Amino acid sequence: MRKVSSGGSLLLGIDQGTSGTRCVAFDAAGSMISYAYVPHQSLFPHPGWVEQDPIELWLKTKYVIKKCLRIGKIATSRIKAIGITNQRETTIVWDRKTGVPIYNAIVWEDGRTNDICKQLDAERLSGEIKSKTGLPVSAYFSATKIKWLLDNIPDAKRKAIAGDLIFGTVDSWLIWNLTRGKEPRLGKPSHLTDHTNASRTMLLDIRKLRWSQELLEYFGIPACILPEIRSSSSEDPYGYTSLDGPLGREVPICGDLGDQQASFFGQACFETGDAKNTYGTGSFLLQNVGTDPVFSNHGLVSTVGFTLSNGDRAYALEGSVSTSGVALNWLADNLGLMGNPRSFEFESLAKEGSSGVCFVPALSGLFAPNWDPLARGLIIGLTQFTRKEHIVHAALDAICFQTRDVVEAMKSDTGVSISQLKADGGVSDNGYLMQLQADILGISIVRPKSIECTATGAAFAAGLGAKIFKDLREIRGLWKSGRSFHPKWTDAQRSGSYALWRKAVDRTRGWLA
Repeated sequence: MRKVSSGGSLLLGIDQGTSGTRCVAFDAAGSMISYAYVPHQSLFPHPGWVEQDPIELWLKTKYVIKKCLRIGKIATSRIKAIGITNQRETTIVWDRKTGVPIYNAIVWEDGRTNDICKQLDAERLSGEIKSKTGLPVSAYFSATKIKWLLDNIPDAKRKAIAGDLIFGTVDSWLIWNLTRGKEPRLGKPSHLTDHTNASRTMLLDIRKLRWSQELLEYFGIPACILPEIRSSSSEDPYGYTSLDGPLGREVPICGDLGDQQASFFGQACFETGDAKNTYGTGSFLLQNVGTDPVFSNHGLVSTVGFTLSNGDRAYALEGSVSTSGVALNWLADNLGLMGNPRSFEFESLAKEGSSGVCFVPALSGLFAPNWDPLARGLIIGLTQFTRKEHIVHAALDAICFQTRDVVEAMKSDTGVSISQLKADGGVSDNGYLMQLQADILGISIVRPKSIECTATGAAFAAGLGAKIFKDLREIRGLWKSGRSFHPKWTDAQRSGSYALWRKAVDRTRGWLA
């Protein structure tokens, strides 16, 4: 990372994730100039419930913007455009006039609305919902979270119908606050989102790229609370930062994508067949399927990859795994089986591997491609010889096997094998894990020079909207390969270990039924 105090145009990528918020400054060559990060707190008021304080998310965002500029000694006059990316599906409802949330943000991992999903299944609405949205009925997505808020917070439904409340995923919440000051250009805060975030609400008609009135009626959600939808990279800005905000001047917000689509964009997955996997709290694998959606028959999600101001679009198939890198944190923090995952010497585990132990980290149920909210975590294959190192290695195996589950499902849906997988996210910095992933998949894993692809994608989308970049071809030229990992296992090793994993997964199914 270079620190500079003078020079050309810069772009800011604001990455508001599940565990913390980043702000990264990039130059027009795609190089990282400055970086700031701060974690935030998650709240667990009941088993299966996950919440965050929306005010904290906004305050931490302001903090990292200022810190990023301070560390890089960057004059705000150099910032030409801002891109925002965010934890998807996380749901916030706030007062249109005061800007005060009516409740905490309900995080994507939250499972309190499983009963609502069961009722939709009982009413035989699941098929119709999937045919419109590309999504399975799940508490993962925003629609049931909105319904819960309107049904359970006193007077919320009446206020929503009256137009006094508005909904947004975290991108909308940040755009609202960044543009909320008394500014001459707009005069009011912007209530907007993009197609990628909208496609994660279970309310967007994925073919028509607009809100579905039928789905709003199913869920009892007034249309007036929804944000306007713009393209992910927008020549018509989402708004301008307010004069009294963290930048102290008007800067256009020209990019907005959900976090996984932002890393998809940052990894330059612009051609049909391109695929990336982000290893973070969870793992999220997206494959570009072209300009028309592909609907999965094998437990994957059809989603919008990105949209551009000229009308161009890309759809993706996605496999969303809820518990990936966080499984290592769980072993460290809850069970004390390992040290800090960031500094742990994983290479020391290589001699014996997992020694027959399987760990299925279904701590929030199983997501893609199994979609079983009633599943629960399992550690199996223990003997009197089992040591904690074997269980830690089994957690690494689980991260890689869950990715293979998704890759196998994608092949079944498209008939095309992924020949190379681009990897990013904080956990991808673990070279031992990346080699294990290559061995388990039997394909090469390519890690870019910078693994901060989420913030990169948001900034690049903003740069395209602000015409810092000419087109996608120019952005593709900025992507730089880092280290590659090539498979070393035999086919027999690969098939035998995967068969054992699938056997363990079957044991977790329907545990709470």
